[in-house]
Amino acid sequence: MSEEEPRTRSQRLGEETRRVSRQAGQALGQLNPISRSTYPHNIHPALVPGIGIDEQRRRYSIDWLIFAITGVLTVAFVIWGVVNPASVGEVAGVAYDWTMVHAGWLFNALAIVVLVFLLILAFTRYGKIPLGKDGEKPEYSTFAWIAMLFAAGIGIGVLFWGPAEPLTYFHNVPAPLDHAPESEQALHSAMAQTYFHWGLHAWGIYALVGGAVAYAAYRRGRVPLMSAIFEKMFGKKHSEGFAGQMIDMFAIIATLFGTAAALGIAVMQIGEGVVIVSGASELTNAMMIGIIAVLSACFVVSAVSGISRGIRYLSSINIVLTIGVIALFFFAGPTLFLLNLLPSSLMEYFGTMFEMMGRSASWGQDTLDFQSTWTVYYWAWWISWSPFVGIFIARVSRGRTIRQFILGVILVPSSLLFVAYGVMGGTSMWLSREGQGEVSPDLSAPQVLFAVIDALPFLQWMPIVVVVILAIFFITSADSASVVMGILTTRGDQDPNKIVVVFWGLVMAGVATVMLLLGDETALEGLQSLVIVTALPFALVLILIMIAWSRELATDPHALRDHYADLAVSNAVIDGVQRYGDDFAIEVVPTHPGEGAGAEVDSEHDDYTDWYQRTDEDGTPVGYDFATGEWADGWDPETGEIGTVVAQPGQESDEPSAGQTTSR
Repeated sequence: MSEEEPRTRSQRLGEETRRVSRQAGQALGQLNPISRSTYPHNIHPALVPGIGIDEQRRRYSIDWLIFAITGVLTVAFVIWGVVNPASVGEVAGVAYDWTMVHAGWLFNALAIVVLVFLLILAFTRYGKIPLGKDGEKPEYSTFAWIAMLFAAGIGIGVLFWGPAEPLTYFHNVPAPLDHAPESEQALHSAMAQTYFHWGLHAWGIYALVGGAVAYAAYRRGRVPLMSAIFEKMFGKKHSEGFAGQMIDMFAIIATLFGTAAALGIAVMQIGEGVVIVSGASELTNAMMIGIIAVLSACFVVSAVSGISRGIRYLSSINIVLTIGVIALFFFAGPTLFLLNLLPSSLMEYFGTMFEMMGRSASWGQDTLDFQSTWTVYYWAWWISWSPFVGIFIARVSRGRTIRQFILGVILVPSSLLFVAYGVMGGTSMWLSREGQGEVSPDLSAPQVLFAVIDALPFLQWMPIVVVVILAIFFITSADSASVVMGILTTRGDQDPNKIVVVFWGLVMAGVATVMLLLGDETALEGLQSLVIVTALPFALVLILIMIAWSRELATDPHALRDHYADLAVSNAVIDGVQRYGDDFAIEVVPTHPGEGAGAEVDSEHDDYTDWYQRTDEDGTPVGYDFATGEWADGWDPETGEIGTVVAQPGQESDEPSAGQTTSR
């Protein structure tokens, strides 16, 4: 991408933001003829149109405390794992066992609570609040937005677990179910269990983080950091201090280990593909480390060259190729069987969802073992990926309402995955039941995909395509996740230092290597153990996000106007009917203090007013005119320069005026 294009797009976005600000400010200003000097910038909190992150004045730099602590800890972990993987495996195993016994319930409960919380937000008055300013149009069209949600929904898991997971449940029925393996009931329950792990609950976790980040950045004008969500809960001093730094460190560690696990899975399956294509005898640790080294070198080249446009093209190509693979499975496999299985499996999923939500250690040791290996692992994986995927979907969802965002993020990718897993899992189970090929639950997860491909006609060339897809996924995921960790390390800078980005990418590759070495022949065990353990601290952060976000929504200008409207209309209707029967109309008139629409609201409280006080880069309050979008000190958001303020004749104000400016 050329240097000119980002500036042009940024200028267009800035002009559009200022236009929306002026229109909203002028419209709302007409409703507020009485100046209230007790409010910041003389504007009532119910009339503030919102603040976008690109309107704020900030000075970005590396947060050396976060960078040093997380960097030293993770590098030390990599060195420890390379020098003495046995001891790391022993410690990880003990931590894993403790987590599953004492905190497995937390992951299960959290997946349920998050989904319920989001549905409540979507279908109450809060669902109408925009993730942006009043009157701001969505940055992307509905089609483009849905396409990008599809992109977020397609990942390595579709190819790795798509054929393998349902096949496992088909032959080894999940406890506490007791129906016969390989039966029709086992067929449908296997698909329902897979949908449960990859469907609504998983995307609810992503939507929670993404929605909270988008609201803080595009409605409240904060940086896209996990810590920024908690400014109202902890106070700005603490959210930008050590408490906030701790939250961002948890987010980095969760992202690091969650993404490293995904990269490790990609390497395992690439290795199997290389074995098939090259004719090698078996996949060894040396081969996997070599694959990681080659792909990491490709990631470094992409990160330092700044070819983000190329990465987007590669991602689009990857989506097309993955959908193409699924389509080939559908047409080359048992098409009629799949057409019957897909709707039946979906209904089985919805019909047994509450039963699956209720499974826990209270059902016995067998259920605990299954939950530990599968369900809790998935909840932990989604939690660890939530900062990464959440920030991505937040960045493409500006201007959507909370209702559109929640329903779109939960339903669109889930629907795609229902089809993908139905096709791939249904094909593997059908081939196994019919005895075609060598599709067996005794194979490792990476081997199942290639066994299915080998059993289907005309697809002998597909292993090469699969290896290409997985390689692209590794590079683009490492790039994107490293950028997110760079943002978290540089106080929210959306274009973080390339050296920081490359550092996190290399550390991530190192963690993936250690994870694979820990598992020996069953490398997946090492991946699962560390993901679950490292996701536990961030699970507590998700609980705090729900509390912090709901508190902020209660004081949102849109919610405040709704509250005023409900009380004002209710009082007016009762008064009108009592005094005039059917023959009355409503008009706006002043009331005695404490008797009007805002009688139950202290609109001058800091909860309502602190957030929209504009400041300069050093945090010093600066006058601002919401009607014109001009700063009192002459700061130009497009150039980042401060002009000289020329006061307009006869202008009087309780704070510095926006006035007119000339360049210094």
